[in-house]
Amino acid sequence: MTDRAAIQGDSAAQDRAPIEFTDVAAKYNNGHIALQGITCRIEHATSTALVGANGSGKTTLLRLIAGLIKPSEGVISPHTSSKSIALVPQQHGLRAWMPLTVSDVLRMSRFRDRGLVKRFGPADRSIIEEAAERLEVLDLRKRQFGELSGGQRQRVMVAQALAHDADVLLMDEPITGLDMPSQEAIIRIIDEERSRGRIVVISTHHMDEAELCDQILLLANRMIAVGTPAQVLTNKNLQEAFAFRLARGDEEHSLNHRSHSDPSGNVAHVFDDHGHGHSHDSFNR
Repeated sequence: MTDRAAIQGDSAAQDRAPIEFTDVAAKYNNGHIALQGITCRIEHATSTALVGANGSGKTTLLRLIAGLIKPSEGVISPHTSSKSIALVPQQHGLRAWMPLTVSDVLRMSRFRDRGLVKRFGPADRSIIEEAAERLEVLDLRKRQFGELSGGQRQRVMVAQALAHDADVLLMDEPITGLDMPSQEAIIRIIDEERSRGRIVVISTHHMDEAELCDQILLLANRMIAVGTPAQVLTNKNLQEAFAFRLARGDEEHSLNHRSHSDPSGNVAHVFDDHGHGHSHDSFNR
């Protein structure tokens, strides 16, 4: 094998490598612990649900996976720069007022690969059209993004994430508060992306949504349990995770948004308030 072939082989293996957390911790800006004791493995071709009460560290863990914040302790491997990652934040962060059409928002998905100057090619248009069709937003392309309903906006954002063609898809409470057709469309996408070999990680506090995933991480600012839904969603574990809610106000928000840069350039996420350019019956487990 030539040196070049060896390098390409190593790169391909790295692309398919699982994400592994070893005793990872993260702190709030004031030094309090946001997460600790996170040891888990997230494989390709799987869906993982992060479950816990508000303030339990779900969004923090998503941002650790994305490489937007660094752990204060422990190791995450491989380094996030070895994978391309698309992150869809919670709906309340979307800049719905921006004067952009749905087509503009979808086209933003290709900026990472082609830059701001290079012309769109047939491959770019094909990827965007396929993503829009899968989320049933093709007919919305000429509409103003800010005029859409919440469910329509979320489907556009998920379509934008798909058009990044990333190794890892992260979604923060992707179906909370949506109409039923939008919920079903996004749940279908989670199943499809898993089947296509990607890592899919969502955060949720809804048990019925979590039960559809291959793996669950149950959080209460630490890892209560990790495993299959049947292993994790026991009365004992749920009582431990939801017995109390930490009175920490917006401290997790301050941790999660303290860094707006992505030095690796590998994380694509929909635009949010901080200016980032960023059937319920089965996930076929």
